[in-house]
Amino acid sequence: MIRRIISKVFGRKRPASGSGPRLLPRAEHGIQKDGIDECALKVCETLGSAGFKGYVVGGAVRDLLLGMTPKDFDVATDATPEQVRKLFRRSRLIGRRFQIVHVMCGRETIEVTTFRANGQKESEEEDERPTDEHGRLLSDNVFGSMADDAARRDFTINALYYDPLREEVHDYFDGVADCKRRVLRMIGDPETRYREDPVRMLRAARFAAKLDFRIDEATRAPVAKLAPLLANIPRARIFDEALKLLLSGHALRGVHQLRAEGLHHGMLPLLDTILDDPTGERFITAALKTTDARIAQDKPASPAFLFGTLLWPQVLQRWHALEAAGEKPQPALFLAMDDVLDAQRHQLAIPRRYDGMMKEIWALQPRFEQRGGQRPYRLLEHPRFRAAYDFLLLRAESGEVDVELGDWWTRFQEADEDERAGMLMTDSGPKPRRKRRRRKPGEASDGEAQPA
Repeated sequence: MIRRIISKVFGRKRPASGSGPRLLPRAEHGIQKDGIDECALKVCETLGSAGFKGYVVGGAVRDLLLGMTPKDFDVATDATPEQVRKLFRRSRLIGRRFQIVHVMCGRETIEVTTFRANGQKESEEEDERPTDEHGRLLSDNVFGSMADDAARRDFTINALYYDPLREEVHDYFDGVADCKRRVLRMIGDPETRYREDPVRMLRAARFAAKLDFRIDEATRAPVAKLAPLLANIPRARIFDEALKLLLSGHALRGVHQLRAEGLHHGMLPLLDTILDDPTGERFITAALKTTDARIAQDKPASPAFLFGTLLWPQVLQRWHALEAAGEKPQPALFLAMDDVLDAQRHQLAIPRRYDGMMKEIWALQPRFEQRGGQRPYRLLEHPRFRAAYDFLLLRAESGEVDVELGDWWTRFQEADEDERAGMLMTDSGPKPRRKRRRRKPGEASDGEAQPA
């Protein structure tokens, strides 16, 4: 009776059928406990002390197995969200479709998730969660066991649970072996899993690029047929996945992986236009390489700058078309910006908060051509100068503008006042230096009063 009440209140389902996990001791998996974030360890220990289970789960375990430093540490537990929240003073419930708990530890936040029921049909009980006509799940707010939770995860390498108390890894689907073989394999029937959530196809491309893994043939096979299902996904979700790929530190490889799988039509359809044009391809390649290098050095990367580079080839093409139609250069550029951004609303849903920075960077590009008078000095003082200058260097690297222009601005920033004055251009070229006449003895200099 009590179990039926818990099931009704918390939405728990019976565990998925099948064998239990393979338990790997430290000698076999090789993960060192001191590689686990202290806050994540503390959360697991607190859950254990209260009689619950707590495991470091998913990407953190995968990355540690691969010798990488995890970016985030998530915890999975059999405690309900309300039970977790009561154990941690600095915590909060978030989410509507499925509630999770954010536990704050200093400046860090550990995401704690209750075991969820899997996405497969069960032999004894039909899955009652609603789906649309394509098989996509519309609700997933059901708790389950650790076996259920493992079964509902997408890839075998993400269904790994590390018990910090016993220093064991619970492996339900040979994820550790797949890590060693560097293969990305879907849990369950790939076509069914993709229909449940088509974004999994994008995740497959992203993980393959990020980890330099081979996609298992059975996992890849349905993608070509099911890629059109991405059209049914909210644009905001597609944007979030695009941002993860572009800021993964392996954006260049990810973009080419997307195109190789034919998935760019659902995420970045503009890649066809860019990568089929040699200058556009060089520009995007340079931009993505720069972004990957910044992330590798733990430097920040601006999403607005990155999407500005992706859209620039289209802005440039539209700008030139408007000029050819008789529009003056500056109005043509601003019209081109609006046209391209409006078109993207229906494809990628780039947030409008990025519009301002992208437009400023684009609008400043013609001003780099103006190297006479006070205009270079005014441009140096512009709040977006640095971002626009970095953008200019990418244009120079791709061959869109002369390399000399980028070099000039590099020197101009570093030069002192006298050198800058000598670098300024006139209509016929560099401004000639004014020869200073040597003063005769007793002659006053300019601005000095004659002696009485």
